[in-house]
Amino acid sequence: MDEADRVSGLYERHAATFDRIRGRGLLEKTWLARFTAPLAAGAAILDLGCGSGEPMAASLIEGGFAVTGVDSSETLIGLCRTRHPKADWHVADMRLFATEKTFAGVLAWHSFFHLTPADQRAMFPRFAAMTERGGMLMFTSGTAHGVAIGNFVGEPLYHASLDAGEYRALLAENGFVVLAHLAEDPDCGGATVWLAQKA
Repeated sequence: MDEADRVSGLYERHAATFDRIRGRGLLEKTWLARFTAPLAAGAAILDLGCGSGEPMAASLIEGGFAVTGVDSSETLIGLCRTRHPKADWHVADMRLFATEKTFAGVLAWHSFFHLTPADQRAMFPRFAAMTERGGMLMFTSGTAHGVAIGNFVGEPLYHASLDAGEYRALLAENGFVVLAHLAEDPDCGGATVWLAQKA
C-alpha cells in the first residue's frame, strides 16, 4: 500500500483529533459565498471529502442548501449524521461514489488533493457527470505538479497536485469554465482554490 492509499485509514484512526482541531472560524466564507452565489435557494450540493461536516457543510446546511456529504471515514460521517441528521451522508471513497443524482454544486475542499495525479485526472469526467448544466465546481489543489508528504498526528499524509495548466485543460475538456483561481490565498489559510462553472 502506498501513501495515497493510506489516507483513508489515517483519517479514520484519527477522526476525533481531526474533528477537534479542524478550524470552525470559516476562513472559507468568501469562497463559499462565491460558490453559492449563482445557486437557487435549496439547491443540491455534493460535498466530497466532507470530513466531520464542520464548518463548510454546516454552513451550507444553515444556508438552506440540500447537502449530500461523502467521506471515507465512518467515524467522521457518524459525526455528520449526529450533528445534521436531515442531510444525506455516505461513507464512500469519492473515486467510487455512485449516484444518479446531479447537483447544482460540487465541492471537494482539502480532500481532492489527497488523490494521486492519475486519480485526480479521472475525477474530472465524474465531476462533469454529477454537476448540472450551469452548476458550480470548487476544489483545492497544490500550486505545481508534484507530490508532497505532510504529517498528521505523527503519520505521513499524502498530497499531490497537477500544474495549473493541466487543471485548466481538464476543466475545459469536461465542460467547465474557470471563474476564479487563486494560488495560496492569504485570506483563506493559504489554500489554492479553483472555482468553475459547467457550461
